[in-house]
Amino acid sequence: MLRSTVVAMMKIVVFGADGKAGSAAVTEAKSRGHQVTSLDRPETDVTDPAVVASAAAGHDVAIMTAADPTADPAVFFRSAAESLVTGLTEAGVRRLVWMSLAALLPDADGVRLMDLDGFPAEFQPFSLAHRAALEIVRGSGLDWVAVSPSGNFDVVGEPVGAYQIKPGDLTASITYPDLARALIDEAERDQFRRMHIGVTGRPADES
Repeated sequence: MLRSTVVAMMKIVVFGADGKAGSAAVTEAKSRGHQVTSLDRPETDVTDPAVVASAAAGHDVAIMTAADPTADPAVFFRSAAESLVTGLTEAGVRRLVWMSLAALLPDADGVRLMDLDGFPAEFQPFSLAHRAALEIVRGSGLDWVAVSPSGNFDVVGEPVGAYQIKPGDLTASITYPDLARALIDEAERDQFRRMHIGVTGRPADES
């Protein structure tokens, strides 16, 4: 997808700005003229609703890309989801762009990737943790969208400058800068509401 609509400057808070996805989102948002508050996970505890409320106050939208590799994912993502729901509600920030996992997306046949035969068993705990967290967000009153790669991250290729929305597909890939375009598009335009979308890289001239 390519942006064609000019939007007003927004105030965007990014939780997890020290990670690859978060830093790419910060760069993309700033390139569009938005005012961005970049919050690194070690210094900003996204699992504390008071911290979230204080950090998010006065912003138009929050983007969540944080992870804690030292924590139990089942504990961290559940706590982060609960904290964001409580903290953003208190701060009056209704729009949340949550970075999710391809494992939770259905494929073209409607089968969730994590339920496919051959899905790596070692990825199941992390996927289940993300699923539980997304259910907490889904049950909230926030205006949320979950965005993830349709498949995997391309960590060696160059950004193609565009993306397309696709079902789950483990053969698909997207770079972090191209994923960031989707994150900021959803921050700006909230085209998708209360749903999980998958994105994959696509050359700008490809239909």
